[in-house]
Amino acid sequence: MEIILKYFADFTEEQLSQFSQLEGLYKEWNEKINVISRKDIDSLYEKHVLHSLAIAVLCSFDNGAQVIDIGTGGGFPGIPLAIFFPKVQFLLVDSIGKKIKVVQEVVNTIGLKNVTVIHGRAEEIKGRTFDYAVSRAVAPLGDLWKWINPLLRMGQKSDDLPNGLICLKGGDLKNEINDSGLKKITQVWSVHNIFPEPAFEEKYVVYVPKLVAQ
Repeated sequence: MEIILKYFADFTEEQLSQFSQLEGLYKEWNEKINVISRKDIDSLYEKHVLHSLAIAVLCSFDNGAQVIDIGTGGGFPGIPLAIFFPKVQFLLVDSIGKKIKVVQEVVNTIGLKNVTVIHGRAEEIKGRTFDYAVSRAVAPLGDLWKWINPLLRMGQKSDDLPNGLICLKGGDLKNEINDSGLKKITQVWSVHNIFPEPAFEEKYVVYVPKLVAQ
């Protein structure tokens, strides 16, 4: 928890309580259902929570914005972002039922009122649109964009970035971005420049704006 407070200072008591509960909850659930790598569970706040909050540094969502987390896994980046932005609505989606069960239990236990959890795939969602999509290490950029582009609406629900896809990725992204066909409009930021911790040396935030109405 200390590493979160190293970079952020203006949390309410409720937010501090919600963040502080995450470690115990994930350790308890990880004993039953492996949603976080065993080698990473002791670094939960750095490698999962703080990593997720890199998105918050780059894009402060407006109150009332609607955000979908594609392939949320154990709830990242969606749960930390939902705690950080209590007046933003989040939909967390994953195709693996046991992971979604853990996410729902964590959401219920810490009292997150701005989160809905769905077992399924983003490309199966009908009749809803979102301002932003977020994800972490789910699929190649081109696939993510194909799935989420139809669900994104035009506009700008942040002072920082127009509506679009914001994802957390690692490693050499040059070929992936080239293959996506999105190179001209894609922006990339180093997480290590945002949070200068060794764990983030090859981690990046990748952003693709929604430029054309579907």
